[in-house]
Amino acid sequence: MCGIAGKLYFDRERHVSEAEIQTMTDAIAHRGPDGEAVWVDGNVGLGHRRLAIIDLRAIAAQPMANEDGSIWVTFNGEIYNFQELRAELEARGHRFRTESDTEAIVHAWEEYGRACVERLRGMFAFAIWDGPRRTLFLARDRVGKKPLFYFAGRDRFVFASEIKAILTDSDVPIRPDPIALDHYLALQYVPSPQTAFGGIRKLPAAHWMEVRDGGRIEIGRYWWLRYEPKRRLSLPDAVAELRWRIAEAVRLRLMSDVPLGAFLSGGVDSSAVVAHMAVAMERPVRTFSVGFEEASLDERPFARMIADRYATDHTELVVKPSVVDILPRLVWHYDEPFGDSSAVPSYAIAELTRRHVTVVLNGDGGDENFAGYHRYVANRRAHRGDVIPLGLRRRAAALIGRLPASIRQRQPWRKLASVSEAMAQIPERRYARWISHLSPSERKELYSASFAEAVEGSDPEQLFVEAFALSDAKDWTDATLETDVSLYLADDLLVKMDRATMAHSLEARSPFLDHVLMEFVATLPATFKLAGAEKKWILRAALRGVVPDAILDRPKMGFGAPISSWFRHELREMAQDLLLSPRALQRGYFRPEVVARMLNEHVHGQADRADDLWDLLVLEVWHRTFIDDAVRARIPEGPLASGV
Repeated sequence: MCGIAGKLYFDRERHVSEAEIQTMTDAIAHRGPDGEAVWVDGNVGLGHRRLAIIDLRAIAAQPMANEDGSIWVTFNGEIYNFQELRAELEARGHRFRTESDTEAIVHAWEEYGRACVERLRGMFAFAIWDGPRRTLFLARDRVGKKPLFYFAGRDRFVFASEIKAILTDSDVPIRPDPIALDHYLALQYVPSPQTAFGGIRKLPAAHWMEVRDGGRIEIGRYWWLRYEPKRRLSLPDAVAELRWRIAEAVRLRLMSDVPLGAFLSGGVDSSAVVAHMAVAMERPVRTFSVGFEEASLDERPFARMIADRYATDHTELVVKPSVVDILPRLVWHYDEPFGDSSAVPSYAIAELTRRHVTVVLNGDGGDENFAGYHRYVANRRAHRGDVIPLGLRRRAAALIGRLPASIRQRQPWRKLASVSEAMAQIPERRYARWISHLSPSERKELYSASFAEAVEGSDPEQLFVEAFALSDAKDWTDATLETDVSLYLADDLLVKMDRATMAHSLEARSPFLDHVLMEFVATLPATFKLAGAEKKWILRAALRGVVPDAILDRPKMGFGAPISSWFRHELREMAQDLLLSPRALQRGYFRPEVVARMLNEHVHGQADRADDLWDLLVLEVWHRTFIDDAVRARIPEGPLASGV
């Protein structure tokens, strides 16, 4: 795993300096502490920070060129089929100097052009400079494991693994994007291709981009997760094939010249990964678990079941973070407002794990492949309510919406308002409401008149309408899974894992996100995944005898943080100081009385507003870190509450 960066001036007479690229790579040094290099040639420059995993010799250093030095690549990720790809390319006359997967990408570009990405099995974000064609080619892996950001200005194109590297260019403006912030407050993340910074964009997952040195830019998509046609397999045959496909996906991800281990939550997905690792490895698996003192959030007893069964070398961590101190660092590493509070334990377990290994496998993707969330059951049941005329459902929602805010924001009225508002929508928008945080009505109540005007026309729910429309799935559950893969997985879960692990120079690998495995699961009947109210039905069937029944049959626990308690104790003073500070109020985003009421209701136990308050607090810390103080590369120091 690594960090990449680069720049292209559209005017060939303007040269990129080594210092420009070096400054960019210095900003993301945490992504690659084992090596650094810069290559410049006239109006183009590429940079690289290396975390050495495979072929540890210096000969594999990047940026890397083809035989004659006309094509250069800077690459972040792992290609698990590179040996097969290398053999194919050697048979076509290409010559290799290293044993790295990076070199296979260079020659694949020479041989296949844009189609090279279709032959890669793994996680990746890379940029190739093709000198003869005067073209910069960039691409991201199919599900978005590896990040890639860019700024396309009037006279330049700048890209990097993290936004902070782009911000080192003093000609890149630093300003918030109000529409992106509205999307963040609805979803807790900023969806692709937006970023929270005006003018800076994400290259979406499964996309490539070509930039000519004259400034012409073209973007295309190269992969879709297809759910049709369905495979004609009996249940026993489907279970058998699923077993060996999971085993293969795990085995491929054991490729490493450095120590590796696994995150073990005690859930079905991570337990399955550890079980297959234990069978495939000669040494005991190094496993790592995190928990809280709050029993409702602590899965360590279940993790120990797997650790004991497979005799792993197990390490546990009880998270007692000084969240006041850790929050500024989290915000700096994530670059954008990121409201998923499970980033806190993810950051903590990554820090612990890196002390022992350099590569870690995890269970990400299991829920989105096999329908593992409670909401899939609830959402399907909600379809039964569609027999009630839409107009009648909307009138009921309107009546509840007219209740005074002081009543509507309390339980159970808040839940009833949320359900009625969702049922008053078409199915696609209903699902968006189902998984949203601040609803349209709640955001309307929160926003100041000026901010409401700035985000007029913003419609986060439309992203879901479009995602459902693009799916080829005939079954509603399958279409919902694909929507979650393209939105929630790509822009929330994988962002969380990438930043948390790379903050500590730790590489994370996800067997359930192997695209070959995903394609197989997608074409299984939806009833194999969600059977009545039983989630992950075929996965549980495939794991019987491999994972203890006590784990397979227990209710799902969310991987979260005790933020409700934090806002009544550790974060109470910080939240009051920052969210109601003159600096925050002068920003003019929110109505002060609404923010004050949210804080008061939560502190006094009248309503649980922890998720909403966390979103607001993260946004305020982000604003102070990146916008107010125009931080371009350094980690913020000192108490955030100073100069409130």
